[in-house]
Amino acid sequence: MMRVGEGDVGGAPLARAESRALMLLALGTAAIALSPIFFRLSEIGPIASAFWRVTLALPLLGLWRVAEIKRNGGAGSPRSLRDWAGLFAAGLFFAGDLAFWHWSLTHTTVANATLFANSAPVFVTLVGWLFFRRRFSPRFLLGLAGALAGAGLLIGASVQIGPDHVVGDGLGMVTAMFLAGYLITVERLRMRFSTATIMVWSAVAGAMSLLLLALATEPVLVPHTATGWLVLLGLAVISHAGGQSLIAYSMAHLPVAFTSVSLLLQPLLAAIFAAVLLGEAIGGLQVAGGIVILAGIVLARQGSR
Repeated sequence: MMRVGEGDVGGAPLARAESRALMLLALGTAAIALSPIFFRLSEIGPIASAFWRVTLALPLLGLWRVAEIKRNGGAGSPRSLRDWAGLFAAGLFFAGDLAFWHWSLTHTTVANATLFANSAPVFVTLVGWLFFRRRFSPRFLLGLAGALAGAGLLIGASVQIGPDHVVGDGLGMVTAMFLAGYLITVERLRMRFSTATIMVWSAVAGAMSLLLLALATEPVLVPHTATGWLVLLGLAVISHAGGQSLIAYSMAHLPVAFTSVSLLLQPLLAAIFAAVLLGEAIGGLQVAGGIVILAGIVLARQGSR
């Protein structure tokens, strides 16, 4: 089935489209790697911040979709129950990813939660093999293992294993499952819908879900200063409307399994951003982990061709 590529396929070589997708995927990953910084600076709780992340992005996404409708007359709009179910499933998976990630942080260390949440590529690969009959080359699997090992090196110095962390570690694993579900769903949707369509309707579903969770779990839903609103606006514009949209766009041209491996750049980029913006130190083990992550992504890319 031909994928929706927002008009970029018209005779252009496949290699050129893939190269552009790789560049946009890297930019999108960098944008979402800033989200931990925004969450740390937020004046309200993590679930409420996540709600504003998608809610404040909705006007931009809505304008994008309106412009698209004016240009193509509404072609490619969701029409069937299956269409709407898929778009809302993407939003629910995304909301679950954010919610379980922050719940895991309340029961285990940041390092543990990050390590287990980054196991999403394993679930994406398993689902592709078990349910979609996809076959993966030994080079891709070696790259996947290498990137995961690099993430372990990057985070491993702070990981604590023990019975006190079992619940939080399990929630981190559930986070990875929701992220895998989101990526797989978006890949399937990109076969039928534009990035703008997917982003706007998944944001609607995500916002409704996160609002209910925030009302049930957090006492404060609104920041009390202009700085607090600016932080949430940055989270919405840069990490969601920008980063998530770029990643969704790239998935029209790149395999979802490779995309999930590439997202392991997030902890590396987050460490770099934290060093630059917050003055946090980067040790030798983190540098080594970053190099291994990059090598694993390169191998996975070669194995995905």
